[in-house]
This record gives sequence, structure tokens and C-alpha cells, in this order.
Amino acid sequence: MDKRRMCSNCRAFITADDKVCPYCDQKVGPRAIDLRSPDGLIGGLIPHARFLTMLLLVFNSGLYAATMLYSMNSGNTGALTDIDVRTLILFGGKYGPAVAVGQWWRLITAGFLHGGLFHILMNSWVLFDLGAAVEETYGAARMWVIYIVATIMGFGLSYWWSAYPSVGASAGIFGLIGAMIAFGMIRGSAIGQMIRTHYTRWAMYGLVIGLLPGFRIDNAAHLGGLAGGFAIAYVAGTVNLREWGDKVWNALAVLAALVTAYSFLQMFLTFQEFNK
Repeated sequence: MDKRRMCSNCRAFITADDKVCPYCDQKVGPRAIDLRSPDGLIGGLIPHARFLTMLLLVFNSGLYAATMLYSMNSGNTGALTDIDVRTLILFGGKYGPAVAVGQWWRLITAGFLHGGLFHILMNSWVLFDLGAAVEETYGAARMWVIYIVATIMGFGLSYWWSAYPSVGASAGIFGLIGAMIAFGMIRGSAIGQMIRTHYTRWAMYGLVIGLLPGFRIDNAAHLGGLAGGFAIAYVAGTVNLREWGDKVWNALAVLAALVTAYSFLQMFLTFQEFNK
């Protein structure tokens, strides 16, 4: 049976014997799997993990620890499992009145915060599994751009829908789901249809759960993230953009990182101003 691999330039599936990608006419180097450790992270103990996915999980966990400690020091005895709203707003949660006066950076920082232990555990579980699939499919640079665009669009729609505070990685996560749906649509084969159907079900299940009472789930952020992730991933897979190669996506990834860093700098300055 013919072995297949993915073109590093356009992400199309090609045969192992191809020296030039038949889709984008780029020379094909050694198989990507040969350039990475076959055992994954920590000598194979976490074979499913990918670098960007793990980095997001670590960063989210660190911010949760910081908000938990601040909430606890502010008198919240249940801070381990439930962060108070005031703390979440101080650390950059989406809050309508604050965004309305120009604190747009909250549309990014909100995506890295979580309101409670169950909230972060559920999002981390999904991100660990889904993030690895998206990172393997699109590469780290494209995934990062998809994630940040989805986060911004998710909390942008959430802000338009409601002024109530909102946080969570699920806007970005739904963006990753949208990216995999786009991947399935672009492929158009039986495998593509299977991928599209599988992740469409993910999206439907997530949105239905968001309608259940008592969960306080921001479905507007989910829908915005899903649309944003699908849109940017669909563009990432079009023929014209493939011709630009990874350089464009690497540049966009750097831009996304700079905007994210600026957003957290603004959060820190606002936090410091409040605590003077």
C-alpha cells in the first residue's frame, strides 16, 4: 500500500515518493515525521502532545493559578474551584463596559482565563486532544493564527451579544473545530467528508451543551470562534495562499504573538493602576 505524507508548504496529502508537490509545485523535503522525535514529548510518555498545544495548556494553567491565588487573597474561600467575577475582570476578562471604553485587548486576554476548576479541566482536556490534531494538520504557525483570530471573533460576538463578563479557551477551541471542518471541506474526498462530519458533530454537541441551563456557557463566543476558525482555515487552504508558502503564515503568527503580548501588557498596566 502506498504511503502518504503531507506537503509542508500547502498541507496537501501526497505520496512518499513525490519529490515535487503536484498541488503547489514546491520541492518536497524529507518526511516531517523523520525530522521530529518519533517518541513525542518526555521520551514517549506524552506521544499525542504537540509544542504549541502544550504551551497553551501551560499558559492557561499558570493564569488559572494566578487568578486563584488573587481571588483567595481577596477573601474568596472557594477560589480553588470558583474564581470570583471581580478577579476575572481585573485579569482581562471580557466585560462589556470596559471594552466599550477602548479596552479591546480583553477580546484576547479573556480567551486565556477560566472561571473555575471544572471549566479549565474540561477545556484543557478538549484542547489537548483537538489541538494536537489541528497542529499536526496545519502546523503551529497556522494553528496559532487560527486560534487567536477565533478568540477575537468569539469574544467580539460575545461582546455584541451581551455585556456580561465572559472568559474561557472555548472560543479558540471552537475555532480549531471550525478549522478541521474547513480542512474536510477543502479535501472533498471520502476522508475529507469523514473529517468534516466528525468535527461538525463536535461543534453541534458543544453548542447543544451550551443551551443547557445552569452551565453559564457563552454560546455567542462559541459561534464567533467557530466562524472565525473556519474562515481563516479555509483561507489557509486556498490555492492562491498556498503559493505564498509558510513565510506569510510565520509572519502572521509573529503578528498574532505581538498583539497577544501587547494585550497582556495592557492587562498588567490596568491591573497595576487598579491596585495602586
